[in-house]
Amino acid sequence: MYRPKSLEEIPRLDAAVLQRLAQYDTPTVCNVVELWDLRPRSSGYMDARIRACFPEMPPMVGYALTCTFRSAAPPVKGGAYSGLADQLRAFEQMPGPPVMVFQDLDDPPAAATFGEVMCSTYQRFGARGLVTSGAGRDLEQVRALGFPVFTSGALCAHGYCHFLDVNVPVRVGGVTVYPGDLLHGDCNGVTTIPHEIASEVPDACEELIAAERIVLDYLRGEQVTISGYEEARAAHAEAIRRLQRRLTGR
Repeated sequence: MYRPKSLEEIPRLDAAVLQRLAQYDTPTVCNVVELWDLRPRSSGYMDARIRACFPEMPPMVGYALTCTFRSAAPPVKGGAYSGLADQLRAFEQMPGPPVMVFQDLDDPPAAATFGEVMCSTYQRFGARGLVTSGAGRDLEQVRALGFPVFTSGALCAHGYCHFLDVNVPVRVGGVTVYPGDLLHGDCNGVTTIPHEIASEVPDACEELIAAERIVLDYLRGEQVTISGYEEARAAHAEAIRRLQRRLTGR
């Protein structure tokens, strides 16, 4: 799988492609990514520790701006939220709209990674969402912003909230997230999309949905039989095989 050596090497997607990616749910994106066989099917997506705080919100799509975080003890230098300006400056280096991704180095989390003010700041400067291995707070206020966040839970205080390193590899939900990774997340969870196939994923999603519709339309019919169901499943499988051959040439 292609791993860019720097943010400058990441293929830039048109805004229209990113908008199309946001039209599909994350499970469909995961199913499509599997067709290229670039990585094991059990990798590339965050585990159940990372959950959508607002499952009703539409899919989040953007590029990971990564950061490490602590709140159990005061920072060596600076005060609470020290390092926030460095994150905002890093927005300009991103290949597209950023998604903030935090690894909370305190285990267990001592305080919330974010609240209303931080999310308002990120959103105003162009971020599309936030993911943290730690916790969040001000959830009702953040919901009102329409800003999707994914966490391992909630905590009411911010402790000695401060940030350490920006745009370094971080470990969140069992996945190592690299600066600039393309992320897709919704009520089902968060996955990465390999850069080398990202531009093809939206069209493939549409074809995969059409293939699944073969079975779903049969099940919604007035009469169903086991043999009819097996025929629909076989037609679905053949449609998926055709799609995979088109995508991979195999």
